[in-house]
Order: sequence, then structure tokens, then C-alpha cells
Amino acid sequence: MTKMQINGSETGTVRVFHLDLPPEAVERFTTQAGTGEYPLQYALGASHLRPAFVDVVALRDLGDMALSAYLAEAYQVPSRELRDLRPQLDALHGHVVILPSQAFDHQSQELAVASPLRWVGTFSEERARPRGPKLRSTSAEGRSAGTAPTGEAPKSRALLFTLIALAVVVLLLAVALFGTAG
Repeated sequence: MTKMQINGSETGTVRVFHLDLPPEAVERFTTQAGTGEYPLQYALGASHLRPAFVDVVALRDLGDMALSAYLAEAYQVPSRELRDLRPQLDALHGHVVILPSQAFDHQSQELAVASPLRWVGTFSEERARPRGPKLRSTSAEGRSAGTAPTGEAPKSRALLFTLIALAVVVLLLAVALFGTAG
């Protein structure tokens, strides 16, 4: 029995398990029944497992593609991650279960992997790189909350107050001149 800890906040991790079952038993083992029975979850010893993220691969369905190539293509596992286990991965037969981080529903839990599963390896997905060059404009730099803004704001505020005061004076003069004439 293999024990491993799943961190609920992990992302970008892929775990591969070999499934030692005859082909006719794989679907029943890896599918959650309407009654709630889920043999795969039980064999993993997982408290939470999201079926939508469980990838069961019949290695014969890959054709000429090796499992290591599939992991590189489908899960963006970098070649350097696969280097040490490539011979073991590519020598597997039958079925494998591939579980990305999302399969554990962002729940911290301890797995106790039991037969018919055998843990093969844990890999990190390649992190996304930002597109294009780094932004270099001053507006992209931002500013901290404690600094005052620079620019023409004080002058425009003073002009606004002057115009409002002038309008009030004109209004008072108009009332004084025309208001008493009536």
C-alpha cells in the first residue's frame, strides 16, 4: 500500500496509476455507480474524487504513441519531468488512471493506494508563460495607495471653483438688478 498526501491547494500536478485489471472489469471499477459506489475512490483511499477529471486510458488505444508522449501532449508534462520514468511509463500495458489536481476537488486528503492500483509517478504540468514582452509603460507600473497622483488635477479643481464662484456672482447681480425692478 502506497501512502501519499494531497494538498488541497495544489495545482498543476498529475498522478499516474497503473490499473491491474482485465479489460472487461475496468469500466465497472472506474465508474461511479448510481448507488454511490466508486471502487476507484475506495482503492485510492480518497475522501473526495471528482469523476469528471479521472482519465482512464487504455494504452492500446494510444496506437503508436507512447504513454510519456501522451502525458506531454495531453497534460503538458515537460520532457525533463518524464526523463527518469520514461522507460517504465512506456513499458506499461493494459490501463492507466491519470489524475490531475482537479480530480481531488481541492480537498486536502491522504491517499492509501491499494490493489488493483499501483502508483507509477507524480509529475508537474508546465506552467503557462505570459504572452508577449513585459509591459514597460508607466501606467503599467501602478502606484501605491499612499502616494498622491501627479498631473494637472489641482489646477483644474481651482479653475472649476473659480468658474462656480463667478457664476454665483453673476446670478446674485442678476437677482439684485432685475429682482427689485418688478
